[in-house]
Amino acid sequence: MTATNHPPGSSEAIACDITTAIAEQRLPPGTKLREEALARIYEVSRTKIRAALVMLAKDKLIDLVPDKGAFVSKPTVDETRNIFFVRRIIEAAMVREFVARATPEDYLRIEQHLAQERLAIEENNSQVRSTLLSDFHILLANVVGNEVLTDILNKLAGRSSLITMLYQSTRDAMCSSEEHAAFITAAKAGDVERAVELMTHHLQHVESALQFDTVSDSKRDLVKGLLA
Repeated sequence: MTATNHPPGSSEAIACDITTAIAEQRLPPGTKLREEALARIYEVSRTKIRAALVMLAKDKLIDLVPDKGAFVSKPTVDETRNIFFVRRIIEAAMVREFVARATPEDYLRIEQHLAQERLAIEENNSQVRSTLLSDFHILLANVVGNEVLTDILNKLAGRSSLITMLYQSTRDAMCSSEEHAAFITAAKAGDVERAVELMTHHLQHVESALQFDTVSDSKRDLVKGLLA
């Protein structure tokens, strides 16, 4: 859920605000999102809160558990390893197709995307940078033009985006963007094996650099409201 100009008090605006709170770790993984507390905080009906929660669940930011409620998603270390294991296999094959199919126009779009990545990192916007870093891989899949591949990667990248939003440092995000640029340089040169090697290394680096113990108690301002 990316921030846009939604009317104050709308379900969309509430979903965007909660997304920002999750990105800034003011709502840590595992936090229960009580409808009545959120309705009180945002001064809206529970119907609007439910709609916002559905939007967040669609973006994989929260889990809706029957008979228990809504919780901020809490990706585990094992889940993260499984996701990146599958991504390395799929994206190594995707890279070969990408290098064979990419046109100058494709590279121009990707260069523009890389510029957006760098800007989001400079502005220290963890929500936007994680989305952009994830979308880079979707751009590659779109060039390949395989709908099944794109659908699978969309789901994996969406979950990866949440993981990096929560657990990737600004320094490591900058490294990711630089690795994207190095990959594109190799791909444009037609060096398939180098491009595959760089993509595999990139995904391994992202996984190994994740910090699962970075949630700060000082940022948990919304949690107090939910518990009140």
